[in-house]
Amino acid sequence: MSVHKSDIKRVTTHQLQNMKERGEKISMLTAYDYSMASILDAAGIDVLLVGDSASNVMAGHETTLPITLDQMIYHAASVIRGVDRAFVVVDLPFGSYQGNSSEALRSAIRIMKESGAHGIKLEGGQEIKESVTRILSAGVPVMGHLGLTPQSIYKFGTYSVRAKEEAEAQKLIDDAKLLEDLGCFAIVLEKIPSNLAKQVADTLNIPVIGIGAGPHVDGQVLVVHDMLGINKEFKPRFLRRYADLHGIMTEAVTNYIADVKSQDFPNEKEAY
Repeated sequence: MSVHKSDIKRVTTHQLQNMKERGEKISMLTAYDYSMASILDAAGIDVLLVGDSASNVMAGHETTLPITLDQMIYHAASVIRGVDRAFVVVDLPFGSYQGNSSEALRSAIRIMKESGAHGIKLEGGQEIKESVTRILSAGVPVMGHLGLTPQSIYKFGTYSVRAKEEAEAQKLIDDAKLLEDLGCFAIVLEKIPSNLAKQVADTLNIPVIGIGAGPHVDGQVLVVHDMLGINKEFKPRFLRRYADLHGIMTEAVTNYIADVKSQDFPNEKEAY
């Protein structure tokens, strides 16, 4: 049964801000195609993230780095066609914004124009200040992303919890405040200590969405293939599986194969 508020016909940045202010938690999941987006939207999800995690779960890459801007636009356009209510955010992929604010602006505009998305997300703080400023100057809503930033995995060398040490924690706090001051409408915090995430969420006026950041933020996001149990290999502490679609789908396909082999499918009622 849907639990979204019936008076919200379409989620906007303004409504997400209002949700934070009244203490209503924001629900967010990834989506990469029309069919999944339609299901999630009809269920009442608030925000859909067309994540560069498509590089992993859709294309089978080890990291998020290989996915291209053209591929992100393809996935985003597919998701948009399945959505009536949710706010759709699209990741700027690796190489489309780092170190060049003009390129960042061009990438963001392409996503907005060619996919119909509602906003973009990019990783980093002080180091991408100029890119964030230029994108916002074009009227494109920007969501920040701090903590574990998967596009920098070769720099970190590990997917372990970030900002456990005082210096990195202080930088994260400073970067979060900077992103808010620049005009970002929300920030994702990934895989950081719960008490630090609470401090950031309590300090900022904009919504803070967590993934592996504990319960004291303004909302939560998960990769849909992980929470539905389609992807069985990924088992971090922060993940709660709400279904075992891997098992259900495997059983269905096994039964189909058996029915074809035994000539049970199709039967007379299933033929013309």
